[in-house]
Amino acid sequence: MSPVFPMLTVLTMFYYMCLRRRAMTATRGEMMNSHRTIVSNSRTSPLNAEVVQYAKEVVDFSSHYGSENSMSYTMWNLAGVPNVFPSSGDFTQTAVFRTYGTWWDQCPSASLPFKRTPPNFQSQDYVELTFEQQVYPTAVHVLETYHPGAVIRILACSANPYSPSPPAEVRWETLWSERPTKVNASQARQFKPCIKQINFPTNLIRLEINSSLLDYYTELDAVVLHGMKDKPLLSLKTSLVDMNDLDDDDYEDKDGCGMDSLNKKFNSAALREGPNNGYFDKLPYELIQLILKHLTLPDLCRLAQTCKLLNQHCCDPLQYIHLNLQPYWAKVNDTSLEFLQTRCTLVQWLNLSWTGNRGFISVAGFSSHFLNETCLEVISEMCPNLQDLNLSSCDKLPPQAFNHIAKLCSLKRLILYRTKVEQTALLSILNFCSELQHLSLGSCVMIEDYDVIASMIGAKCKKLRTLDLWRCKNITENGIAELASGCPLLEELDLGWCPTLQSSTGCFTKLARQLPNLQKLFLTANRSVCDTDIEELASNCTRLRQLDILGTRMVSPASLRKLLESCKDLCLLDVSFCSQIDNRSVLELNASFPKVFIKKSFTQ
Repeated sequence: MSPVFPMLTVLTMFYYMCLRRRAMTATRGEMMNSHRTIVSNSRTSPLNAEVVQYAKEVVDFSSHYGSENSMSYTMWNLAGVPNVFPSSGDFTQTAVFRTYGTWWDQCPSASLPFKRTPPNFQSQDYVELTFEQQVYPTAVHVLETYHPGAVIRILACSANPYSPSPPAEVRWETLWSERPTKVNASQARQFKPCIKQINFPTNLIRLEINSSLLDYYTELDAVVLHGMKDKPLLSLKTSLVDMNDLDDDDYEDKDGCGMDSLNKKFNSAALREGPNNGYFDKLPYELIQLILKHLTLPDLCRLAQTCKLLNQHCCDPLQYIHLNLQPYWAKVNDTSLEFLQTRCTLVQWLNLSWTGNRGFISVAGFSSHFLNETCLEVISEMCPNLQDLNLSSCDKLPPQAFNHIAKLCSLKRLILYRTKVEQTALLSILNFCSELQHLSLGSCVMIEDYDVIASMIGAKCKKLRTLDLWRCKNITENGIAELASGCPLLEELDLGWCPTLQSSTGCFTKLARQLPNLQKLFLTANRSVCDTDIEELASNCTRLRQLDILGTRMVSPASLRKLLESCKDLCLLDVSFCSQIDNRSVLELNASFPKVFIKKSFTQ
């Protein structure tokens, strides 16, 4: 046979393979499903002009430093054009989150980390912003004016908050993400991460924040969304990436959600038949349970589909004593919760933070959405052993919903920060939940008389170790006296921005003398704190580790030196805007006590 024929045969086969590959690529290019993203720089038609817009309004957020009836240091400052940028420094017209650094993880109220939390979930706070027009994003710019570097994730949503009809499907796509990194400079910057393109227009952007590496509060001024009204035409150099072609683990590492289509993971109808389960048949039940505790929740759901034996183990309620759904907020839906419900009879720690957003969870689904009364009623009935309940920033919950919490008599930790809990419901909770050790009532604006609440806490909550009364509007020296005498085990007390407390009444002296176990005391923005109060703390609260006296005009460097000499464990001392504490004093104290982080800011 002539050697030409084999060569022709090889060329023919190569040509056929090229045609087949081209056909497959074309087919995939046309099927833009929910997991498709386009990663490239695109060339657009001159007729498709770029739209540049500032945020129209802030629709949701997890926390802020300011009060609910003010604009100072609140998330609402992110709406509209910049107030401060390009200036640098501490300005009240910016958006500031509640915490920074690792100080909040080192205080007595810090919660132990939830088991099974994926290590790539790093977000601590979030804020959601809407824009006037839906666009295909080409850039997102964040104007940071003080201690930048907290933004670690930017997402876009397919739902239009201004649409009169609810969307048939709600999708979140990550435009950019990165692990927390240290930014050494505290000056203003325009953060311009390189985002990926998505195949739907959006006018709802979410920033997720991690402030753990910052030396002070991050301050954000505005967010700018760049985008095209029409889908950009892609150049020939465009790289198409189908997320379905990626391994599940790669998808989890990249996007940090990891629970794609939870309903599919939980559905264990198709299990492998057969009596042979390998060496697992020889292992004690308890040992298998111990092994499975090391799996993340998505892996546990996948393993449940392998065989009947492992399905039995994966569905054991003992595996769900700690249930943290926060890392999967963008994927959890009604079906997911339906499969979880029967497994949660022994749950003690439950974290539903951030879930149920944008219609993922309906009233009928969980037997309910976590932001309504029905959900709390179901939790109180289905989870009688619940010890830890965090409802932080659940400001959509109606006041009457909180009455159901009183049924959870085993509660040890209750977080009601920025909720609409009212006085009657809270008194009922305090009366029946006498095992409470950690209680947060920060920014609870519906409580009429905090002295009455403090009196009930002192009478009923004898085991209380930490109490957050941040921005409570009307507590007086009478309430403080009831707390100090009734809760001798208190190790942490936050009285920041409580304007009705005056040092002249002796309330801070009483605290220092009756609460020797105090490790954290925040008296933020109380201008009446004086040298006498600091010296009482030095004499009686030698275990003190964190003290915030920001804004006082009555404390001298001499009293601070006494405090630092007495409290050997002190690691955080915030003396920002303290008029008697100048730069020279701070430098001298730093030289004498190098282990203490002394924070000093000045008025702009």
